[in-house]
Amino acid sequence: MFSRPSLIVRGVAAIALAATAVGAATPAFSGTRDKAFFEKVAGQWKGPGEIVAGKYKGTKFTCDLTGEPTSGPTAGIKLDGFCRVGVFKQPMSAMITQKGGSYTGRFLDGADGSGLDIVSGNVARDKVVVGINRKKLNGAMIARLQDEETMNITISVKVEETMVPVIGVSLNRQMDSIAVGSIE
Repeated sequence: MFSRPSLIVRGVAAIALAATAVGAATPAFSGTRDKAFFEKVAGQWKGPGEIVAGKYKGTKFTCDLTGEPTSGPTAGIKLDGFCRVGVFKQPMSAMITQKGGSYTGRFLDGADGSGLDIVSGNVARDKVVVGINRKKLNGAMIARLQDEETMNITISVKVEETMVPVIGVSLNRQMDSIAVGSIE
């Protein structure tokens, strides 16, 4: 059995690219905009993170993830990769899909297994906010594109009526290294 902080650490990267539709926009507009957002964040991301509250406060980790937008007319993303804490490497996977005016999804095998469910959310320009759930644990993940190459993520959990940040991650887009030169 995994502890709640361990589940959050293992899932932070997987949820990082997950999103939901904007409720105030029309479904056609929000679907097109959301699909564009997922295409924009697709690719390979790598970077460090740290647990900033709770029993495992101060634990540092790194994640290496690859996201692909879902195919077809609905917005969403499929994510695979891993996060590493010291010598321990944990596989990551997530699937987020549009369902009506919102999104559903899961990290790993969902809340019925050892993962998390994605239960709500919102995409707005350069930011995505999703609701996460596992039994009595409720929280939110905010992933913001700082620029085309950097994504900052914060995971918070609800403690009584307050959202408490517990994890911070900064991912950098990984580009293919291609030699470029000229022939004279």
